[in-house]
Amino acid sequence: MAIASARRLSTSASGGSAGNGPLAEAWEQVRGRLRAELGEDVFSSWFARIDLEGSDAGVVHLSVPTRFLKQWIQSHYGDRLLEIWRECSDTVRRVDLAVRSAVRPRAAAAMVEETATVRARPTPPPIAQAMPDGARRTANARPQPKSSREDCLPGSPLDPRFTFASFLEGRTNALAMAAAKQVAGARRGEALAFNPLYLQAPVGFGKTHLLQATAAEAMRGGDRRVLYLTAEHFVFRFVAAIRAQTAIDFKESLREIDLLVIDDLQFLQGDRTQEEFCHALNALVDGARQVVVAADRPPIELESLDARVRSRLAGGLLVEIGAPDPDLRRRIVAQRILVQKAAFPGLVVPAEVADFVALSVATNGRDLDGAVNRLVAHNQLTGAPITLEMAETVLRDLLRSREQRRIRIEDIQRVVSRHFNVPKADLLSARRTQTIVRPRQIAMYLAKTMTPRSLPEIGRRFGGRDHTTVLHAVRKIEDLAGSDPRLAEEIELLRRLIDE
Repeated sequence: MAIASARRLSTSASGGSAGNGPLAEAWEQVRGRLRAELGEDVFSSWFARIDLEGSDAGVVHLSVPTRFLKQWIQSHYGDRLLEIWRECSDTVRRVDLAVRSAVRPRAAAAMVEETATVRARPTPPPIAQAMPDGARRTANARPQPKSSREDCLPGSPLDPRFTFASFLEGRTNALAMAAAKQVAGARRGEALAFNPLYLQAPVGFGKTHLLQATAAEAMRGGDRRVLYLTAEHFVFRFVAAIRAQTAIDFKESLREIDLLVIDDLQFLQGDRTQEEFCHALNALVDGARQVVVAADRPPIELESLDARVRSRLAGGLLVEIGAPDPDLRRRIVAQRILVQKAAFPGLVVPAEVADFVALSVATNGRDLDGAVNRLVAHNQLTGAPITLEMAETVLRDLLRSREQRRIRIEDIQRVVSRHFNVPKADLLSARRTQTIVRPRQIAMYLAKTMTPRSLPEIGRRFGGRDHTTVLHAVRKIEDLAGSDPRLAEEIELLRRLIDE
């Protein structure tokens, strides 16, 4: 299909039989350069569907069939595309990329340019016209639904700031960084050390940064087909494919990917969508293709996911990204301040203020970003110097949120499960052996004392138990902790682990 698309592009760009104009020749040079630099697979995935529409006052007009393809090319290859155009034609100032359905209709007459005349495509007669591939169209026919696999491939846009170079490595994320780099640097056909790779972390701990850096780095290699998608985008693409009756192409395109990267898997919803993801996951892993997934909790706790998906994900390498330690937070704050100083050369942030922010805002990297941004904004808008007093006033809600961090029942279950080496599934089960009953009762007690949840709600979260069972567990642990200092110390330790 890519070959057919390329042949059609060459014909349309050259303006039919008169396709020897300077602009058409420059376009062919640009395509050749892109193919040589990126490799055939990457070129076919992202550039085989581009049409040359013409040029106007130094602006080259290109078109693509989908909005996703336009966003992807602009965010990843826009600068390089313009550079190559300028090298091939010194009259080009800018490259304009539009979605084909939004491109203005072109007249059958010649389009006048600064340097060349490129004939518009002839308008076909109202009767059916034979095409080289046997397809037929009419003059007033609407664009046909996309059916090629290339149209199913565009993924979620990548943020160019998210690279390995800009990712700050620390004690709590070093393993995740090493695993991501190994995946990104692998070559096509190499044996996979671990598959799938599962990154687990709460919001703001850097898992999206690592995933996008992995996808971007792997794309630079040029010999693998890489697809980065958020779970929400995966659902959208699948539903859109069903509506457009291209679901088979969508499924087949997924199975041809060499590296599939899925972010925020906890948002993957819908039985049919999960079933298709499970099939794709199995096909890729069984076919020695790499899969990288990120979510805010381990696979076993993604209750909304199909059990088969959770089982397959748990069979790979699970890496948890921990909260940034004080040293890493200091480096994050220092990096953000440098970025702000580049934008505001006269900016002064005292070392004691930077240290205060790093030690006081201990939630996640995004809150550190927000803290620095607020200080700079107040400084630039009011002219007031950045001091400790300003920081305490401006950041009071972030400091308060640290003190009043909301505890989830899932957090308690996870910590208790790890501490007592009891699977979470057993905590929620009906088993009544002593090695399970006591951790379950402690978890219920902590849920009652550390969260605002009611007894009936806690019971529902522990396998659908009655509220009287929860009340019995709470009173039991209160009595035991009052008479057993070792149990009291253990519960206090669990509180600190949960509150970290």
